[in-house]
Amino acid sequence: MYLPPHDPHVDDPMRFKPLFRIHLMERKSATVECMYGHKGPHNGHIQIVKKDEFSTKCNQTDHHRMSGGRQEEFRTWLREEWGRTLEDIFHEHMQELILMKFIYTSQYDNCLTYRRIYLPPSHPDDLIKPGLFKGTYGSHGLEIVMLSFHGRRARGTKITGDPNIPAGQQTVEIDLRHRIQLPDVENLRNFNELSRIVLEVRERVRQEQQEGGREAGEDHGQQDSREPPPPGGELDGAPAEDGGKPGDAAAEAEQPGQAGQGQPFVLPVGVSSRNEDYPRTCRMCFYGTGLIAGHGFTSPERTPGVFILFDENRFGFVWLELKSFSLYSRVQATFRNADAPSPQAFDEMLKNIQALTS
Repeated sequence: MYLPPHDPHVDDPMRFKPLFRIHLMERKSATVECMYGHKGPHNGHIQIVKKDEFSTKCNQTDHHRMSGGRQEEFRTWLREEWGRTLEDIFHEHMQELILMKFIYTSQYDNCLTYRRIYLPPSHPDDLIKPGLFKGTYGSHGLEIVMLSFHGRRARGTKITGDPNIPAGQQTVEIDLRHRIQLPDVENLRNFNELSRIVLEVRERVRQEQQEGGREAGEDHGQQDSREPPPPGGELDGAPAEDGGKPGDAAAEAEQPGQAGQGQPFVLPVGVSSRNEDYPRTCRMCFYGTGLIAGHGFTSPERTPGVFILFDENRFGFVWLELKSFSLYSRVQATFRNADAPSPQAFDEMLKNIQALTS
């Protein structure tokens, strides 16, 4: 299992934790050992379910228990997963979220189902190279997000999830057709000024969606589309409007960052960030939406925000409604044999992993 670094150090390398191992024996037989817990390897089982899917099962889950009971297990998990003790966490809401995650993940006892994940295909016109990124998610800690490009949109899909937004869901969507020009640094410190700029772009996007819906209705003899797509409504479908090359929108505007001239960047006053060590210059910004929900993925909705491209390996997202900032840093680990056989296969995989939690 690849674990993100301890919150909020997004630039640190991923951590590696073995979960099971297979010993190949003579006569095509094999033994499987579960590596979960702190009492050493013990008997396990692996079953091939179907193509690109298998399950693991521990046959001796008592090896996962500790003499101090669940309290000792929780403290050990907290130290390993978060790099801190319970006494370090003063925020009551964060304590609640961490406890929820422990209860949820520990109940499986390494009896898990694995499905293959492809890395996103890249195109020469992509804004940056797509791939996996470590991102800060407030009290949820660090999570892994897959950035992929789909014509004139970019999408960030959660590979690891939390009690609010599960893995497989599209955490952010970036509209590469709507670049945002940030104000100068002094005005950028004013949250209301940034909010005004973003909401103006959101209104323009809504108008374009309505006009596009009317045109589609006229073309097909249908009624006008009076509402924009529902929250997450575009996640499953092929982006029919995403024609043209991925880099078209970015190419139409000046790109001072790519000429070596970064635009000064600072977070507005009142916007919270887990990591204050974010870059102070950026290449460009685009309008985007972020997915928020209550515990258990209740009442999900897409809310406006700003995608900030810092460099080839880092980007950020300002969640306007939450007054929060997420910083993302590229996962530098190399994964062999992870490329999708075709763009269609990658799109199908995205649909499948989202369907698991929808």
